[in-house]
Amino acid sequence: MTKQFEVLIIGGSYAGLSAAMALGRSLRQVLVIDSGKPCNRFTPHAHNFITHDGQVPAQIAKQARQQVERYNTVFFHEGLAVEGRKTEAGFEVETEAGEVFFAKKLIFATGLRDVLPDIPGLSDCWGKTALHCPYCHGYEVRKQPTAILGNGDYGYDFSKLISHWTADLTLLTNGPSTLDEARAEKLNKHGIRLVETEIDHLKQVDGQLQAIVFKDNTSLPMNAMYLHPDPVQQCSIPQQLGCEMTELGLLKVDMMQKTTVPGVFACGDNSSPRFLSAAVATGGMAGAVVNKVLVEEVFE
Repeated sequence: MTKQFEVLIIGGSYAGLSAAMALGRSLRQVLVIDSGKPCNRFTPHAHNFITHDGQVPAQIAKQARQQVERYNTVFFHEGLAVEGRKTEAGFEVETEAGEVFFAKKLIFATGLRDVLPDIPGLSDCWGKTALHCPYCHGYEVRKQPTAILGNGDYGYDFSKLISHWTADLTLLTNGPSTLDEARAEKLNKHGIRLVETEIDHLKQVDGQLQAIVFKDNTSLPMNAMYLHPDPVQQCSIPQQLGCEMTELGLLKVDMMQKTTVPGVFACGDNSSPRFLSAAVATGGMAGAVVNKVLVEEVFE
């Protein structure tokens, strides 16, 4: 395989494949470097993605890759990109195995990694019955006993949102609540329980949540739980190159998916809301914009 390309795409899930398709259809020489560990690999079914609602995420990605592979200027390399450097001609990216690839432009579709609270049983449920998004999973657990793990503004605001899907709702602050009296009273008025007892573990079978077990040996039957884990960038190369971050820890991009470093673009969860449709849309935009930039450079 050649080491020189017009565009390197780091990350080969929905956003990266969408960018690759746009560039393949633009006759660009592209390499997609992917480690094979998408963020949604823990989720059995993808939802709220038109034409693919309810499908297995890996099957959607497999079909997408098969379609992208029809474009003979797009190549794939299995590996983990770990280093990136600016060169006179563009950029070079090195993988964990020590292979180095070169390109004029970079697109990062590297996603995020979720750092879960240290609660036994939570990782087993993550993506199945421990959830982050009601638009992705709320319908499947509608009207069921549901908990929210959170406190303060997040706990209050998310409780309001999830109450639309179920009336059997409990806010778990996992320690002293930081809600003011007015907000606590409003939750109570709407039938949302507030539990401040610290959590010991989640009782679950094969990722199916059964109960929240507390440190005082009490328990609460539960079918689902929402939480917002701390997301961190899956790939550190954009920061190595000097890309700015937002206050939420996302890569800062403009409407054209351009980062703050010329020649470097980002798309998908690393820089936009976590929806499959958003990943596909921003990936397609990044690919189209990169092609336009390359065309414009020929005319400079």
